[in-house]
Amino acid sequence: MKSPLDTFRHHWQDEADASYLYRILATLEPDAKRRDVFVRLADVEDRHTVIWAELIRANGGTVPRHSPTGRTRLLAFLGRRFGPNFLLPMLLAEEGREVKGYLDMHRETPKGAAGSQESLLLARESKEHAHEIAGLTGREGEPWHQAESGGFLRNVVYGFNDGLTANFGLVAGVLGATATEQHHLIIVAGVAGLIADALSMGSSGYLAAKSEQEVYANEIAMEREEIALMPEIERDELALIYEAQGMDPAMARARADDVARDPERMLAEKVQKELKIGGHEQSPFREGWVTGLATAIGALIPVAPFLMTEGTAAVVWSFGLSMASHFLVGAARSVFTGRGVLRSGIDMFAVGLGVAIVGYYVGEWVAKTVG
Repeated sequence: MKSPLDTFRHHWQDEADASYLYRILATLEPDAKRRDVFVRLADVEDRHTVIWAELIRANGGTVPRHSPTGRTRLLAFLGRRFGPNFLLPMLLAEEGREVKGYLDMHRETPKGAAGSQESLLLARESKEHAHEIAGLTGREGEPWHQAESGGFLRNVVYGFNDGLTANFGLVAGVLGATATEQHHLIIVAGVAGLIADALSMGSSGYLAAKSEQEVYANEIAMEREEIALMPEIERDELALIYEAQGMDPAMARARADDVARDPERMLAEKVQKELKIGGHEQSPFREGWVTGLATAIGALIPVAPFLMTEGTAAVVWSFGLSMASHFLVGAARSVFTGRGVLRSGIDMFAVGLGVAIVGYYVGEWVAKTVG
């Protein structure tokens, strides 16, 4: 269990990292209004770090000079490479995690103890930040629950990870069954595994996105019919939605009346605010080929050395490249999970090692049993 001082240091680091990222976004943002928002958010995060620094010192700790974590540096790299809009959904999810973390801390800290009131204050301000970022990304509601942290990158990382791990286990299993003298069998199995896994993952991505599109289309068609058949009820529902968002009842009613005069505008509002559909739709073809290609590239890594050399050298290169790739893909996953780069990398390294060991000995056991 973390000590209060460790908890204060953790939150100090998170806030300092957030300020660092917001200032980077400000340097990348061409729009003056949005740039000012990022600068202001960075200033607020700086104020938050002061709060945690005071708590650290009050509890006998020292405040180090800020050094961004590995995950923060990775996010900064992605922001510089792909632009502010690519990074915003990830920051939105991060603000959501901060809200939850601060609320948990407030509930678990005895009333009057150090950090109790500070965590509640910062939970409120982090929630305000989340809504502000959501406004920049066109999202509404409890926005972090809808955050899709870089859909393209997510498909690449998870597809690559699946292909790498599955084919690494397959190659290890064939090695256990045949040893290195059956060089051609390793290549055949590896290439066959690559093609099968890529097609499987690609088709799964395509069908998942297509199914989602069909569900959305059905929901929108139903909403369109409801507006046509009972416009008054739909108008009243929209007014209630506006009220729930904090609008004055009279103003909410007037706005709903105005929107209801145009059925298409009414449909757009209901789809976005009631069904929460909008901004999440993916192209099935794009989902399929991105996931399939990433899977194929990951699956190529364990078998590639056997295409270029033979014997022990091929085994050593295959193992080394695969294990290094497991660590790197684990580090990349930290962008979505919020965990540290090193810890995520080591976790995936351990998974890769386990897959290799199990695959090898299972292959050896099958060969002895069948033979």
